[in-house]
This record gives sequence, C-alpha cells and structure tokens, in this order.
Amino acid sequence: MIIEIIDAKKSKDISHCFDIRKLVFVKEQGVPVEEELDEFDDISIHALAFIDKKPVATGRLISSENKAKIGRMAVLPEFRRSGLGGKILSFLEKKAIENEIFEISLHAQEYVKQFYKNHNYYEKGNTFLEAGIKHIEMYKKL
Repeated sequence: MIIEIIDAKKSKDISHCFDIRKLVFVKEQGVPVEEELDEFDDISIHALAFIDKKPVATGRLISSENKAKIGRMAVLPEFRRSGLGGKILSFLEKKAIENEIFEISLHAQEYVKQFYKNHNYYEKGNTFLEAGIKHIEMYKKL
C-alpha cells in the first residue's frame, strides 16, 4: 500500500478533494452542498491523500495573518482508522509552519474530538452546532 499526500493545486486534484468532501459531509452526514463548498476553498491549501493512486482523504488549511484554521478533514469510510487522518493533519500543520504560522484552530465534530486531542489539540469553550452537527473549537500551538 503506497500512501502519498500532496498539496492539491491542479483543478483535477481539487476536484478530488471536493468529491471526497461531498461523499463524507453531504451524502453521509447530510450537510447542504452550499454550506460544504464555500468561499474559503479559493484561498485554502488543500491536502489530498492517495492510497495506491486512489484519492481517499482530504483536509484544508485557511491562513490569515499569524493564525490558521484546519477544516474539511474527510476520509472515505473504508480508509478510516488507518492513520490517514493523522497524516493529513501533520501535512497541514507543516504547511502552516512553512508559512510562519504557529497556532492552529479547528472546529472538531464532537464525536472525533479525541482524535484531535491525541494530536495535542485542546478544547476551548462549549459545544455548538455547525451545519446541524455538534462541534467543539480546538487549538494547538505549533
């Protein structure tokens, strides 16, 4: 099994990111497509993971000033719990550091907050609804 993670810049690769997100968030979780694809996609760094050349996971990094936000982390169901999410997260954190950003925030779906805690993110505040799904804000200093 060959794993490759790229900075998706070509339109074909970004389309793969969007397709994965639509499968996970729109089809699986019922998020309206107009909420899933947004204006931040144009300014984000998109990570795209391949297993044996098949696109299977994605995430994005939105940078502003000296902070960044990770979001839209999605792994196709058959590849979950394989360590791929952690690899995408590390890839995006490295991109933040390359851009001299040393603090990252994210909105974690409540059921996966332990995943982020395992990667040294800490919770801030109370749970809230985003796209009808319970989330918690989390942070990490890089």
